[in-house]
Amino acid sequence: MKTEPIAPLADRMRPRTLDEMVGQPHLLGPEAPLRRLLEAGSVPSMVFWGPPGTGKTTLARLVASESSCRFLALSAVMAGVKDIRDAVARARQALAENPPQRTVLFVDEIHRFNKGQQDALLPFVEDGTLILVGATTENPSFELNSALLSRLRVFVLKPLADDDLLALMRRALADSEHGTGGELPERWLTRIVELADGDARRALILLETAVELIRAEGKTDDATLEKLLGKSGRRFDKQGEQFYDQISALHKSVRGSDPDAALYWFVRMLDGGADPRYLARRVTRMAVEDVGLADPRALQLCLNAWDTYERLGSPEGELALAVALVYLAVGPKSNAVYTAFGAAKAAVDAHGTLEVPLHIRNAPTKLMKELDYGKGYRYDHDEADAHAAGQQYLPDALKGAQFYHPAPRGLEIKIAEKLAQLRAANRKAKSES
Repeated sequence: MKTEPIAPLADRMRPRTLDEMVGQPHLLGPEAPLRRLLEAGSVPSMVFWGPPGTGKTTLARLVASESSCRFLALSAVMAGVKDIRDAVARARQALAENPPQRTVLFVDEIHRFNKGQQDALLPFVEDGTLILVGATTENPSFELNSALLSRLRVFVLKPLADDDLLALMRRALADSEHGTGGELPERWLTRIVELADGDARRALILLETAVELIRAEGKTDDATLEKLLGKSGRRFDKQGEQFYDQISALHKSVRGSDPDAALYWFVRMLDGGADPRYLARRVTRMAVEDVGLADPRALQLCLNAWDTYERLGSPEGELALAVALVYLAVGPKSNAVYTAFGAAKAAVDAHGTLEVPLHIRNAPTKLMKELDYGKGYRYDHDEADAHAAGQQYLPDALKGAQFYHPAPRGLEIKIAEKLAQLRAANRKAKSES
């Protein structure tokens, strides 16, 4: 006897109307943009962008049902241009029927389509043959062709709030037909919410597993709970939007002198599976870019922490990186050298190949000396204070240019004082000559 497969709980509990949707009030609440579009019967092509388990597929189905459109679905992982052509043919057939019916083509993980596949959709989106609804966990600005993106409305979905996840699970427990039926201790629900981390699909998978375990073993103790659920990391994608958002938050927390936030984002990235060596490299970059000469010890401390991690590994070596991170956050900040380096690069780009002044050229041969290479050069160590005041080192076209301006913080206060003395001596020598 053949048995039909049982659909997962997340599929059985899929909302069938907009009012059954949990979460996304900024899109589906009263007067929210997506709800207003659907209620008005105006359905543009669109893309839903958000983390897993936030309702992208469900919303795509509701877009079709609320607008009385035919629903076709493709997975960008499996589909190709031929599948797109087949979908277009079916959409044209639906338009030719009496009465005509429009088609919503849902493309899951649309960011997986290459340029050719995305271009294949363009004419049919543009002429109205298809209402395209894409779903992606990646930033559409980076992953979709500008031509296709310009024809789509982008709706951002957010992780579900804890109360939304609790409401969803209680609905499933109360529904003996489509849900799980039964009961779970409140502490189990709270733990599932914590581990689901805003992902409704994950919450329902864990809920269904928990209910089945209790029915099989009849135990609701904490040991059984931890055995079932274990430890699950927070949302993190080593190559996606979450990754770059979190490294940005880490860097800006250090720059903003907030050691608590810096530690939080550091631990969040470790918890999500970031390579500590990558974090060590970024922490060292922060020492160069944001601390600089305000505290030159910062760079050496970061290099030492990196070396310590290489020697100790995880988790012991991660503490050394945390020490360096806190040191950077609480220390004086200066991007003066970083800015000066950029200004010098801009000058090189703007002025091309400027000649080295003759007096500071090397003159190892007789011919070079006859051409006045090195003529008039003053050896600084033979001068007062080891400084040949007034001597020019920049090309003529950049004479007097100043790229480096020390910040009034940390060691650069002293550097600024010294640089002011040197520059004053240069001005005096030039005026006297």
